[in-house]
Amino acid sequence: MTNATVWLTPIWLLAVGTTLGGLLLLGLWGVCWLCDRRRARAWQATVGEGILLPITYALLALAALALLAVPLMPVERLLSSLQRLPAVGPISISTTIPAGQVDQAVEVSFRVDELQRFTIDSEQELAVNVEPGRGFSNPLLIVEDGRYQWLPSGNLPRGFESDVDTLYLSNEADVATVVQATFVTDVEMPEVHQVALATWSVLSLFAVYFLIHWLAPRVSMIAMATAKEAVSQPLFLLLTLAGGVALVTFIYIPYNTFGEDIKMLTTSGMTTIKVLAILTALWTASVSVADEIEGRTALTVLSKPVGRRQFILGKFLGIIWPILLMFVVLGIIFLLTVSYKVVYDAREAAKTVPEWQQCYAEVVRIIPGLVLAFFEAVVMAAMSVAISTRLPMLPNLVICGSIYVLGHLGPQIAKSAMAENVFVAFVGRLIAVVLPVLEHYEIEGAIAGSSSVPLAYLGMALLYSALYCGAAMLLALILFEDRDLA
Repeated sequence: MTNATVWLTPIWLLAVGTTLGGLLLLGLWGVCWLCDRRRARAWQATVGEGILLPITYALLALAALALLAVPLMPVERLLSSLQRLPAVGPISISTTIPAGQVDQAVEVSFRVDELQRFTIDSEQELAVNVEPGRGFSNPLLIVEDGRYQWLPSGNLPRGFESDVDTLYLSNEADVATVVQATFVTDVEMPEVHQVALATWSVLSLFAVYFLIHWLAPRVSMIAMATAKEAVSQPLFLLLTLAGGVALVTFIYIPYNTFGEDIKMLTTSGMTTIKVLAILTALWTASVSVADEIEGRTALTVLSKPVGRRQFILGKFLGIIWPILLMFVVLGIIFLLTVSYKVVYDAREAAKTVPEWQQCYAEVVRIIPGLVLAFFEAVVMAAMSVAISTRLPMLPNLVICGSIYVLGHLGPQIAKSAMAENVFVAFVGRLIAVVLPVLEHYEIEGAIAGSSSVPLAYLGMALLYSALYCGAAMLLALILFEDRDLA
């Protein structure tokens, strides 16, 4: 039971976040039902007919996990940390202390048990106290040499022993001093930040889906039909089941890496999910675009009030939704296996049971990798849609496979020793410019270094993916514009 609590706690925290997001969505739907029942029924039909339905089932499964695991989980710490979440964060102050000033009050409020680090900068020697009357005679802290910086791993004392509401600053110098201070606080259970992130992720997903449905209803209808067709294909179910079995099997494979088995499982699992998603994207693009053009089905669709641009964009969105569903399903399994692998390896090595924070650190570290892998699959789907407007399935698979290989090798070719050759250097740079640089989506270096991917990098990857998908869709529209469908 202890082992189950350790490796389930990280997943439980994420499940709590997704459950909160689902409850907020349910509350919004309830308000809409009271105000406009017709619109509420339309929203319900949109969820029931599209790809949001299986995603909702996945959210319900996570909600069941969040509810059933409550007796084993640190619920009290979670609730208290969630309540304190809006009150923590960086606190910055900037003030001027006149010459000879004693006990100038500066309002700063924080709990000492939530203090993570702080820095106080002063041009002159400064005495810092939490109560008046002490000055330089019995100071709590003395700022010398311009800066006082406390870190948990540092040598300087923290000084603060109780909660702080006001600081009293004293300057005995003959000139005024400018004081700048930063106090960084966090909740008792910092892992709750991922709970809020999971909540916003659920809300954002549903918001984007409904926004597309509202702004481009015809594109959304084509996307919905394409997604339903892709999910109903036996290949989608087969690849998803194969991926789930592979992810579970990776736990028990002896990698013989002298303590680095978790990193090997992480890399193998992420590559498996990404490759299966790309195969799904290539197959769906060939079936829903190339085969419909060859079978004259596209002509029937375009005979209705649907333009060619709407047709291509709808097909592209219809391919993205099954990819997202596969990432949601396999991603949940992957997070479970990674968390369990930490406990499994400790047991196999006859070590003590690890803390759940160790499992949490491994789980959180790979979530950005899943996001980057999803971006890569979307870029490959865009390329496949563009190629499918002119070529059938087999050439599409060959060309996209070549793009996948060259997209990973292009930067390496340009940087290798062979790049000293003018022709090789030109080819490497050409590949890096024309084809997508898929190496940007790899996080093997971060996994090997046990570091996390910053949010800024995810933002840049999202922007790069959006620009490249836009270019690919522009190419697809150009190729499809004068395609004879008769």
